Amino acid sequence: MVLANGYVHAQKITLGGKVSSSTDGPLENANILAFAVSRNTATVFSISNQKGEYQLKLEKGAAYSITVNYLGYEELVFEYTALKNEIRDLVLTPKASVLDEVVLEYKIPIEVKKDTITYQTDAFVNGKERKLREVLKKLPGIEVDREGNVTAQGKEVTKVLVDDKTFFTGNSKLAVNNIPANVVDQVQVLDNYNEIGFLKGLRDSNELALNIKLKEDKKKFAFGDVEVAGGPDRRYLVHPNLFYYSPKTTLNFIGDFNNVGTKSFELGDYIEFNGGFGKLLGDIRGYVSLANDDFSKFLSNTDFKTNTNRFGALNLRRSVSKKTDFNSFLIASSSDAETQVNTLNIYNGNDNSFDENRTETEALDGFFLLGKLTLDYEPNSKEDLAANTFIKLTDNNVTGALLTQSFGMESSFATNSALQAIDVKQNLEYSKRFSRKQTLSLESTINLVKSTPVNNWVADRSFLEGLIPIQEDDQIDILQELDRRTTTIDLVAKDYWVLNNFNHLYTTVGANLFFDSSSTKEIQHLSDGSINNFADNGFGNAIDYRFTDTFLGLEYKFLSGIFTLKSGLFYHNYLWDNSQFGNSVNNTAKALLPEFNAEAEFNNSEKLHFRYKQWLRFPQSNRLLDNFMLNSFNSVLLGNPNLQSERFHSVSLTYYRFSLFRGLNLNASISYNRKTQTVKKNTVLGGIDQFVTYTMFNEPENSLTGDFRFSKRLGKVKLGIDASGNYNEFFQLVNDNVSKNFSRSLSVTGKVETFFDKLPNLEIGYSFEPSNFEASAVTNEFINKEFFGALSYDFLNNFKLKADFKQVDYENRTQNLTNTFNLANISLFYQKEDSRWGFEISANNLFDTHIRRQNSFTDFLIIDQTTFIMPRVVFFKILYKL
Repeated sequence: MVLANGYVHAQKITLGGKVSSSTDGPLENANILAFAVSRNTATVFSISNQKGEYQLKLEKGAAYSITVNYLGYEELVFEYTALKNEIRDLVLTPKASVLDEVVLEYKIPIEVKKDTITYQTDAFVNGKERKLREVLKKLPGIEVDREGNVTAQGKEVTKVLVDDKTFFTGNSKLAVNNIPANVVDQVQVLDNYNEIGFLKGLRDSNELALNIKLKEDKKKFAFGDVEVAGGPDRRYLVHPNLFYYSPKTTLNFIGDFNNVGTKSFELGDYIEFNGGFGKLLGDIRGYVSLANDDFSKFLSNTDFKTNTNRFGALNLRRSVSKKTDFNSFLIASSSDAETQVNTLNIYNGNDNSFDENRTETEALDGFFLLGKLTLDYEPNSKEDLAANTFIKLTDNNVTGALLTQSFGMESSFATNSALQAIDVKQNLEYSKRFSRKQTLSLESTINLVKSTPVNNWVADRSFLEGLIPIQEDDQIDILQELDRRTTTIDLVAKDYWVLNNFNHLYTTVGANLFFDSSSTKEIQHLSDGSINNFADNGFGNAIDYRFTDTFLGLEYKFLSGIFTLKSGLFYHNYLWDNSQFGNSVNNTAKALLPEFNAEAEFNNSEKLHFRYKQWLRFPQSNRLLDNFMLNSFNSVLLGNPNLQSERFHSVSLTYYRFSLFRGLNLNASISYNRKTQTVKKNTVLGGIDQFVTYTMFNEPENSLTGDFRFSKRLGKVKLGIDASGNYNEFFQLVNDNVSKNFSRSLSVTGKVETFFDKLPNLEIGYSFEPSNFEASAVTNEFINKEFFGALSYDFLNNFKLKADFKQVDYENRTQNLTNTFNLANISLFYQKEDSRWGFEISANNLFDTHIRRQNSFTDFLIIDQTTFIMPRVVFFKILYKL
């Protein structure tokens, strides 16, 4: 494959060979540039691979001036006319002196260093691009999906910087969908990224950062654009993107006000705000808590019948001095939405199986505010002090109606749930390098959370009979109030001792403290004005839960040839207790938890990584409750104050290969997880009603996951295959019976994408996703098939046509249910060259599809879900570029 910036012609001549040093052998990542003598012929370039091989695809009969550059070597220049395919080896001579100044009139399109790839974007774009995402899609080795998630070198980008500074939260979606394309000068891919430079090589980092370098005339300049749109049915969209950059001050504002279904902040953005997937997965307790909080559940909903969003994000950064940097951002969002979901629930009990049809409609009124303030002080190159303050405010209200049908009977509910919460976190991190051999890092975090969820169910008849103490009335009105206050304190000190270039010794000491004070209250409002308090019948909870983990860890890291090995052993002393109504349960545990990492780096772009880790997870306070708790309209919980920890073993193997020369990305991984001690739900089913208790379970449960991603670029065409598979075996405890269940799923996607300069560009693909669930000798099988395509075409100099389409075939083979739905969007954009004004007409959900289908599993429940989505939306947009 050749990295070339040119047009497609009928005949090409290949000039190839090896680039080598006159003294040191093959040279990897040398830049070979072919400058055409004729202005009508494009410049062509190539980069040598690890064997020094290069390849140029040249226009037959064209004359070129070929330049070869490599850092520390004399530039090689020769004239060449492309008459026939030829092999020519190129030999470079080391510079006699590095003091000579060299001025390059042509910037090297791609510069590769060990952990950094730098793209000169002008070599790849044509000036028709509107946003950063369109620039990135044209850079070899970088991919952008429809949501704005970015992968580079086959790895997910975890942070986005602009001129070396974090852009808002660092999440890629805000950057790629909003930064104008015409301000971008360079794009840098930074592997093994670490914000503190002197910790690189000491603190393991899987972060891959994207650094957007602005053009010189934009570095003290205000720029951006404003979009305004309107359409039938009172559709509107207002989307300002305003940016100001200077050497000392950065001010960014992104706004999005619309009723066309666009959400600017979703669950993935919230995860990034809290540190990102990479950091949170290293803190399992924090990740589980975050993924299950009420705010996450609100954000995870992405399908609506109607949706109005009001979103604003403000980012201010100020360099107070050369040593002190101040950064802050504030994100606020308010939304109103309506949803409708029809669900077929298949209950797989041990003794029988039955179905429930459920219809839920909801009206959501949500508001949240997220803020972060950071002060970074770097007195010298060997010290760094960072103070971070986070705040989160939440105020959500959901009003709905629910109809459930099973066993020939139906019940209807009016529902309301409200959540008010405040979350404040203060983090302080100090790092100092005392010498080449000794570095110390200290970190402390305190997190205060207060939340007050309220749930209300109003039914036309009694429900959960025998499980809750309902008094008969004209209507059944149940109110549940919850109050939770938590305090988390984390203290960690880590010493990095560099014995020599091949041996490191790391010592970690720390403590995690967690305090949780929670209460629940359930009552029934009666029509005569009186109250039936469920506390008289074993409901109502008040728990004080305390958890302490003090730990000491020792890790040894050494380098041997291509191998980097790190083994660690962590000693933990756990103390946890809960107090409820004068009764206290105290627990202690000690554990030695090993970790092992091994990486083979065959070269800069090919690695194999193995990891083993053992860890414990402790029960959340709601599983320890000593009294009954109403969990939903068909579920009652009873906790177990004597629950112990869960134990996990995790093993993973990852292979990574990337080649700019061959246009190749390959990522393959397999991971195995085993639970040897688990907290299990023990469910008693009475129809759809569930009584859930918790117990310790010592039968092992296993899961196996595999992922494969491959892409190959052939000239102007890229081929890709993505595949993932999952196998789970686990136990369900239902109606005092224990059974072993199995679930299997597979997803395979193949696609083709083109990158022509003057022809329409297409992306076409097909996905096949079978899955099945086996429980109690009953097998349920689902198949999803999807054909998708996208078109992008620049024509008549000033027009841009974009369209995307997908057809989804859904099949529930067990229930003999099938459904096919089509989704399509189309837009036509016009902007005259050098004009500040642009005009666009768009149609979302072109075929006016009303529903989408999906399925999922729990331990005894199979869920076949139909979700209603936004109808067709047509609007006309005007864009003004600052």
